[in-house]
Amino acid sequence: MVSLYGDERIDYLLAKKDKRIIQSPSVFAFSLDAVMLAHFTYVPKTRGKILDLCTGNGVIPLFLSTRSSVPITGVEIQERLYDMAVRNIELNGLEDQLEMIHGDLKDMPAYYGNNKFDLVTCNPPYFPTPKKEEQNDNEHLTIARHEIYCTLEDVVQACSKLTKSGRKVSMVHRPDRMVEIIELFKKYKLEPKRMQLVYPKAGKEANILLVEGVRDGKPGLKILPPFYALKDDGSYTDELREILDGE
Repeated sequence: MVSLYGDERIDYLLAKKDKRIIQSPSVFAFSLDAVMLAHFTYVPKTRGKILDLCTGNGVIPLFLSTRSSVPITGVEIQERLYDMAVRNIELNGLEDQLEMIHGDLKDMPAYYGNNKFDLVTCNPPYFPTPKKEEQNDNEHLTIARHEIYCTLEDVVQACSKLTKSGRKVSMVHRPDRMVEIIELFKKYKLEPKRMQLVYPKAGKEANILLVEGVRDGKPGLKILPPFYALKDDGSYTDELREILDGE
């Protein structure tokens, strides 16, 4: 049995209850953006390898392991979150498929050299670094949400360098940074190929952006239908319920 520290708890990853995950409200707990990125992204099934940057407690690798048998590596800069991710691998008995690296995503291109990936996923910090007085009192949440250790450009550049030519990068972010993301993708030879906006419910502004790029790809962007998370009464839509049920 794995150890738990502080306010950590063990949750089910999906409604089917075949995967579990260690979480903490004060350190890291995954939200809809991670669920949607894992659902949105292309995943190599039996050949290739996957890298997840800003992996947190390893939630994206855990999700992707339900869709693929290829090796999956997560990279996390915060030691506390990295430790949670390592224990999550152990909790689910996935040591033969998943591994974690405690490190800075900016160092990964040099670390891997020409040993590149078929898919790179990332749920990066969303917000530019605020003034010190505007930052969250919780250091873990500040680092996860704000560009303290990496900028959006750092993230896109690393994703590009770590991806094989013709292979894919999938990212989740905020809609208000869509133009910046597309510009950076183009700058670093990631051709935007698919995009989808997620809305909390009909009539509300989108609050999640999903985007996929192909390294050295040809132009041609597909905009997928909008995804609505909740019905008017606040219950899950059928589309979201299918994802949460692991279908």
